[in-house]
Amino acid sequence: MIQDLHSHTYYSFCGKDSPEAIVEAAIAGGIELFGISDHAHGVGFGRYDAFRAPTDAVSHTFNAVAIRRYYDHINLIKEKYADRIRILCGIEITAHLNLAKVALPAETDVSFFDYCLIENPDIENSIIKRDLFSFAERCNCPHVGVAHTDMFSFIESLGEDPYLYFKRMAEQNIFWEMNVTYDSTHKYREHEYMLEFFRNEEQQAIVRESGVRLSVGFDGHKVKDYLPGRVADYCRRITELGIKLEFEE
Repeated sequence: MIQDLHSHTYYSFCGKDSPEAIVEAAIAGGIELFGISDHAHGVGFGRYDAFRAPTDAVSHTFNAVAIRRYYDHINLIKEKYADRIRILCGIEITAHLNLAKVALPAETDVSFFDYCLIENPDIENSIIKRDLFSFAERCNCPHVGVAHTDMFSFIESLGEDPYLYFKRMAEQNIFWEMNVTYDSTHKYREHEYMLEFFRNEEQQAIVRESGVRLSVGFDGHKVKDYLPGRVADYCRRITELGIKLEFEE
């Protein structure tokens, strides 16, 4: 399966293009399963001017109507392209508590999305409180992924056994993203944890034996930067390691 579960549209304040534009790029690049996963704060605030306004002027309250509107829009895109590509509607949740208007409010329901991506559960001062499993339960999505995070370093910092931790992730249907971005938004910086995983046979064996699934995400923000061939290459490499991708039957 050639999948990309991490992409952004103009709903994310850092994204540029329409959902249709990024889907067309995925189709042209031979992607079979494509997940649109805009930032929760971008979706929830709806307008950049509201997001940027002082907290005392615009409170830290997500708009539930805006979140549903986004979900409905992406589902219309699903239907429009159903005969050409499989599309999923995801949402990316930022962990930071110390960044104004970014952390997901406790009362915000995201359970109806196909999946959610959790950013950086390893951050000390975050809404996740370094407890991935409890936060995954709070999200209550059918599939939960950990985006662009060095899980081996995180697990070591917790004093946990990597095999047992990944096994628990597998049991709770939490997948780990191999973020393969290489674009101007991220200054063409590759994630070292991802590169290390593909070099490290011990890490590969732990992941394979634990049963945890991986995903591949380009984390695209501009269609002009998209490299679907890079996504496909890493999907194939994971499959060749005997590790299953999320949503793979």
